[in-house]
Amino acid sequence: MKRHLAKFLIMIILAPALGGCATPTVAPPADISAAAPAQDTLWQVSTLSALMQGVFDGEVSVAQVKEKGDLGVGTFEGVDGEMVVLDGEVYRVRADGKAIKAEDGDKVSFAAVTFFASDQEVTLKDIGSYAALTAELDKIQTNPNIFYAWKISGTFSYMKTRSVPKQTEPYPTLAEVTANQPVFEFQDVKGTLVGLWCPEYVQGVNAAGYHLHFLTEDAQAGGHVLECALREGTAAVDVTTEFAMLLPQNQHFAQTDLSGTAEKDIKKVEGDN
Repeated sequence: MKRHLAKFLIMIILAPALGGCATPTVAPPADISAAAPAQDTLWQVSTLSALMQGVFDGEVSVAQVKEKGDLGVGTFEGVDGEMVVLDGEVYRVRADGKAIKAEDGDKVSFAAVTFFASDQEVTLKDIGSYAALTAELDKIQTNPNIFYAWKISGTFSYMKTRSVPKQTEPYPTLAEVTANQPVFEFQDVKGTLVGLWCPEYVQGVNAAGYHLHFLTEDAQAGGHVLECALREGTAAVDVTTEFAMLLPQNQHFAQTDLSGTAEKDIKKVEGDN
């Protein structure tokens, strides 16, 4: 088992502050390719609070996300679909529920990825709900103050997911977007859940608890998981003890008040499973 001492390596890049009432200037996009993350690092673009407030601007490219991890979740510029990162490929689950491979040049507004290396695997069978699944995963997570990345593959007797349609400026809040989210249901489907468990103290930076996305075995459909039942499968966990974050450098982020994001709104958007 890898070390469990959490190290926070928060790389914060802020726009220069100007005096008076002048509009903040924004630096050109950072070159993030120089510093490769360590194996046990969760690397994140932007914050969930920013996404909640409608900061949907593309900050980095899909190619840059691939340089920082091969498994994770996120979304694209304009929240144009749900992102599933699996085995080094980045997929976009569109608003019709269909999954396609994202282009390297596509822009990303939020992502959280890691280079996945399993620390422990367990066999699961006859898990009747999302709550029952996470209860089983909870048994493996012995330290509530670090991060865990999950990869759960198998046959699901039921899967319920959502995606979101692309938004245009002026962007609404994420709660307004998900109020009319398309929802998809699958029966007896093979596929993989990927995602994270984050500790309570990062609520707003990310979503505390589980955040899982689904991709079918044929990579043709998926989405953000709302409910599921697992007939049989395997869950692999990567204990993740380092965290790195790139903050947006655009005007929208610089001018947005991120202090008012309520926990109940986060849970509603995430599905409150």
